[in-house]
Amino acid sequence: MLPEVSTVQALPNHVLQLTFTNGEQKRFDMSPYLHYPVFRKLQNPGFFKLAKVNYGTVTWPGDIDIAPETLYYQGE
Repeated sequence: MLPEVSTVQALPNHVLQLTFTNGEQKRFDMSPYLHYPVFRKLQNPGFFKLAKVNYGTVTWPGDIDIAPETLYYQGE
């Protein structure tokens, strides 16, 4: 079963510091995703910092979220 995100911290340069329910910690760079229309608001660093955990993944205001599978498998 895929671990869920338990904590998130928005870092400079559109990087997310993630902790998963299995204790693993990873960093995920959102930069390659910011050209997609759904993520364009995240280009604003102040808005990006509004990241929080809901339902086991990272979300932002306005129903913006990213698949937890992407965060886990693409995170470093």
